[in-house]
Amino acid sequence: MHLDPRTKRWARKPKLILFDLDGTLVDSVPDLAYSIDAMLERLGMPPHGVEKVKRWVGKGAERLVRHALTGAADEEPDELLFRKAFAIFSDLYAQNTCCQSRLYPGVREGIDYLLQSGYALGCITNKRQRFTQPLLRSLGLLSGFSVVVSGDSLAEKKPSPEPLLYATQNLGVSAEDSLMVGDSINDVLAARAAGMPVIGVCYGYNYGEDIAEAHPDYVLDSLAELKGLL
Repeated sequence: MHLDPRTKRWARKPKLILFDLDGTLVDSVPDLAYSIDAMLERLGMPPHGVEKVKRWVGKGAERLVRHALTGAADEEPDELLFRKAFAIFSDLYAQNTCCQSRLYPGVREGIDYLLQSGYALGCITNKRQRFTQPLLRSLGLLSGFSVVVSGDSLAEKKPSPEPLLYATQNLGVSAEDSLMVGDSINDVLAARAAGMPVIGVCYGYNYGEDIAEAHPDYVLDSLAELKGLL
């Protein structure tokens, strides 16, 4: 399956479309930032704020908390401090998973179109299942996904291809007949390793970098554009 450069349409329609969650379907940073800053406050540490937390989202809650404790992506906190902080964050975020988080513009329209058109949909996220299911349910998306793979569902998470391949095998669809949609380089790397095409969305997080630099097959401004693309 490939994108025809002349028509900007897929030469063969996918049978399964997989979506990342944070930064692709949902702007979850407000709730994540609140929980991180509240965690830091309890530990007697200064807050980081939304913009800094936004650059750390995408590699799972453990890495997010580690970044918050050190203020840098390449440093590791004291392990005892991390364990204490992670427990605090987990409790806070469990209570604030969907207080301020919202669907991005065009997501509802895009998902509704795909479901009405008979596409099978899946959600592949590095967010823990404890937080994934309530967030999808609160935003009215959970019932639309035939498979949901969270960051702790398997031994490996994105950028490993294993979560994507698990989803395709679970639904009996080949990787070549599937399509990944995400906002970060982790989504692109996972899709490439799985052998499936990948679409990037330009409005997400991606650690503050332009998703086009990761070289997905196509970049969308909104999931509502999937109707014309497919």
